[in-house]
Amino acid sequence: MMKNKLVLILFSLTCWLLIEGCSSQSDTEKNEVEIEEEEEIEDETPDLAKAAINYTNHCGGCHGQKFESFIEREWLYGSAPAEIAKSIEVGYEGNGMPSYKALFTNQEIKDLADYILQEIDGKTKADIETENPNLSGIIESDNLNFRLETITNQISGVPWGLTQLPNGDFLVTERGGKLFRISSQGELNEISGLPNLIALGQGGVLDVELHPDFENNSYVYISYSGLNPNNSSENTTAVARGVLSGNNLQNTEEIFAAEPYLTTTNHYGSRLEFDNNGYLYVSVGDRGYRDLYPQALDNGIGKVHRLNPDGTIPTDNPYYNMANHNWSVFGYGIRNPQGLVKHPVTGDIWEGEHGPQGGDEINILDSGNNYGWPVITYGVNYNGTSITNQTEMAGMEQPIHYWVPSIAPCGMSFVSSNFYGDWGNDLFVGSLKFRYLHRLKMNGNQVVGHEELLDDIGRVRDVQMGLDGYIYILVEGPGRLIRLVPEQ
Repeated sequence: MMKNKLVLILFSLTCWLLIEGCSSQSDTEKNEVEIEEEEEIEDETPDLAKAAINYTNHCGGCHGQKFESFIEREWLYGSAPAEIAKSIEVGYEGNGMPSYKALFTNQEIKDLADYILQEIDGKTKADIETENPNLSGIIESDNLNFRLETITNQISGVPWGLTQLPNGDFLVTERGGKLFRISSQGELNEISGLPNLIALGQGGVLDVELHPDFENNSYVYISYSGLNPNNSSENTTAVARGVLSGNNLQNTEEIFAAEPYLTTTNHYGSRLEFDNNGYLYVSVGDRGYRDLYPQALDNGIGKVHRLNPDGTIPTDNPYYNMANHNWSVFGYGIRNPQGLVKHPVTGDIWEGEHGPQGGDEINILDSGNNYGWPVITYGVNYNGTSITNQTEMAGMEQPIHYWVPSIAPCGMSFVSSNFYGDWGNDLFVGSLKFRYLHRLKMNGNQVVGHEELLDDIGRVRDVQMGLDGYIYILVEGPGRLIRLVPEQ
């Protein structure tokens, strides 16, 4: 009997220990789960201050530091927070939107989407205009005082290219698909007769240029994103010319198309410039295919082309009559060139291009030169990962100047008149990212100084020396054509 009681006691004690052990283990696991849940909650705390920094550093160059491209827009991939977050996470490379999955955490992506929606909530383009700085009165620079005269602030959409007619009027392209004639008094008239094109993504009507003998032949050249005549889902950078008669382009014909046609809608370039010998230069971007086309010479993508005025190919081009080469190519290894200008003294053609994140470049073009993209670059991917560890290599040209961080250069011109004193022969470049006009002080082909002018004026799309000797800039947000007038 005593033996049975002892066994019962031992059995009860064992069960109690097992129950307590299980209970203690369960409590421990429960506490650990609770701690993990608390940590997850802490991780999910929004950090919009950090989102603002991320936007400035990674988004503002393309979309505008004041969210210009998000306001009053049609959202291709949806405007709900989750849809915007998905766009940031996975990207849409065909439209120029990279994936940021490798750079940002899920929470940072969510915060960035929420931050964008917070900042644009209820905002209109008119609101952005009221935020623009007051740049009336005299503006002081390092070597010159000047003032601004606004020819017009009524250009709709995204103004892109600019040239001045001999009578003082201006031709201005609007990327959405229009060409305007603007009088010196600011009256706008739309020009008819444009070629068939697609205005999507970064494409549309791009640059405009006059034939060197325009006063006798009235030829106007337009670069644009042109459709593949055999497949409407494909497009490319193309050039057409027509005869300007009043407010109409007559006998408009396509004289150049960079092949192959592609489905992407980004990195078209494109600028047009004539040299002193009457050859036409056309800049074409890599169309988002950096590893496929820019270094290969059997295609027209990621190149600068040299043409006769009628679109035929000069026989002294570097690859003329060579098998498996694109004969119109003059220079290659180009990313997204939105600047092209003739030097007023040497006559050389200078090219400016967007780098990725860092590595914007200014180059001097020469026959057959390789400008390196993407084998060498001073930039990195938008998500911070490396493109290459090479910044120079034998057989590839070094830029005259490069920017790190990027300024997003768009449009550029040398000062070639005697109106501007010590500004003479300096290079002026528009900045999309930082919304100013960048002056590169030049000594021959060497950059010896810098100056940032017209801070926060808007996204500067083009810079041109007018036939009348004045500097003109084309600004987005709102669309404005502005003259820089020196104070004597």
